[in-house]
Amino acid sequence: MIVDLHNHTFLCNHAEGIPTEYIEEAIKRGIAVFGFSDHNPMEFDPKYRMKFEEISTYFNLIDEVAEKYRGKIEILKGFEVDYIPQYLDSRVLENSSIDYLIGSIHFLDGWGFDNPEFIGEYQNRDIDSIWVEYFSKVEEMANSKLFQIVGHIDLIKVFKFLPKKLDIRDLVEKPLQAIKRSNMAVELNGAGYRKPIGELYPSREILEMVYEMDIPITIGSDAHSPKQVGLFLDRTIKEAKEIGFDEVAIFRKREMEMVKI
Repeated sequence: MIVDLHNHTFLCNHAEGIPTEYIEEAIKRGIAVFGFSDHNPMEFDPKYRMKFEEISTYFNLIDEVAEKYRGKIEILKGFEVDYIPQYLDSRVLENSSIDYLIGSIHFLDGWGFDNPEFIGEYQNRDIDSIWVEYFSKVEEMANSKLFQIVGHIDLIKVFKFLPKKLDIRDLVEKPLQAIKRSNMAVELNGAGYRKPIGELYPSREILEMVYEMDIPITIGSDAHSPKQVGLFLDRTIKEAKEIGFDEVAIFRKREMEMVKI
């Protein structure tokens, strides 16, 4: 079964295309379970997210395509949630319409480290310290037990600013233990292939640790346009199978189910 749980809509203000266009592309690519997971509304960085009053619009759009394509593809509802504790909101976290929440780290102390607009900040910081801070946030997010999926777990590598003295395995060990305790799935996010880093999130090294620790995985394109739906899915699935994975997680009403890939 082909699964793709991480996809955006025009409501996040930095993606394009309507849900119907995404679903048409998903069906063409043989995707059986497709999830919309737009950026959560919050009182922070409004330029890149929907407003709280648009949540009902978002859900209605998904319900419409779910009904239109019933029997052809299963469509799930999610949010990708920026883990910034002071801005988390029950209107997202406790929403009964949600099938799953993807917890992601896009900001370190207010700095949008994966946004090309702010890439210059890397020159002002110690790269090893950035990586330590990032994975500390991933561990904190997992320990919160608020989310079902960890989004692009090593996003900090996006621009190829890699650690100089640190061992990746040492950095990731405690966050992965927290993820396992929280019964979360680690997302295999194909967007990394189209970013400067040019590889899957997570790296092969981290993915091998995920397998060794028997942590479930799921898959997402992180599409911000219909043409990105399913992009690199074949490559992502091939990499997962090479390591030994033969199942991925899907979520309905926040309950995990494993399906064969």
